[in-house]
Amino acid sequence: MAVLTKQQKKNISYLIKISILLCAAIFIYKRLTDNSNLRNFEQLMADLHPQEVTLTLVGIFLLMFFNWFLESIKWKFLIAKVEVISIRKAIESIFCGLTWAVFTPNRIGEYGGRIFFLSPRKRIQGAVLMSVGHISQMVITNIAGAIALLWFLHQFVIKDINLLFAIGFVIAVFCFFLILFYFNIHWLNSLLSKLKFLNRFTSYFTVLTNFSQTELIKVMLLSLGRFAVFTSQYILIIHVLVPEIPYYQISLLVFILFFVQSALPSLDLLDIGVRSMTATYFFSFITHQEIAIMAAASLIWLVNLIIPAILGSFFVFKLNFFD
Repeated sequence: MAVLTKQQKKNISYLIKISILLCAAIFIYKRLTDNSNLRNFEQLMADLHPQEVTLTLVGIFLLMFFNWFLESIKWKFLIAKVEVISIRKAIESIFCGLTWAVFTPNRIGEYGGRIFFLSPRKRIQGAVLMSVGHISQMVITNIAGAIALLWFLHQFVIKDINLLFAIGFVIAVFCFFLILFYFNIHWLNSLLSKLKFLNRFTSYFTVLTNFSQTELIKVMLLSLGRFAVFTSQYILIIHVLVPEIPYYQISLLVFILFFVQSALPSLDLLDIGVRSMTATYFFSFITHQEIAIMAAASLIWLVNLIIPAILGSFFVFKLNFFD
């Protein structure tokens, strides 16, 4: 088998990086130029007090940076199991991962965007550790969403108290097993080791056995912080556009929105359609301002995913594909 020269590796590396940037640019441009919800948002903002609009948008932008800063801290903490990286490197890898994520199914490219900032021998373990952070985020999203869904069913759909108790019991069991699984994350090592096609990677999964309960709680708290941040973003913008909706109802319906999104396979740039339709359906039970809700969902999508993906493009050339 021919061994690549240093120059060949360099050329291939540049070709991959340019391809990533082109794919991201094409997808982002296409979705931004064909998004009527964002145009609706501009029209809605024109009818509001400029100072209120400015403060709201600044708040949402600051929360976006805080959100990804928390994720960077979490990533730095997780990856310290195999490699120590600076907070700056963690931030760069997070944003670069988002550039990959926008044009890959289920944001799978986010893994590549992060692990190629690591030493070659640490990348598979890095992907495994990254999954721990995603699982902690999923646990919080699913528990909050399931509880909010029970409230929604009781408030708007089901009046039979016995049926509600039955659904509540199922949700309680569901939440219990999510927490049980997360705080026994080493079980995942045993499960993955039993899959024959993963036999060659078995040694990399043992990193899952190195987490203490205290460490898992720290990761969970960082995930909870992120959940609170992007919930606050929705509360800010929806309250400005539809002020008559109580804060607690906005929060609970947003929990359901996150819950539904986490359950559906999607592509980040097409995900806005899922977000808008889901938000419109559930909020339709408490308001007829469908355009405002869809506009709010589009704005959060733009701020939390598209703008970070654009910023991440500046770090793509720092990726290290070869040793």
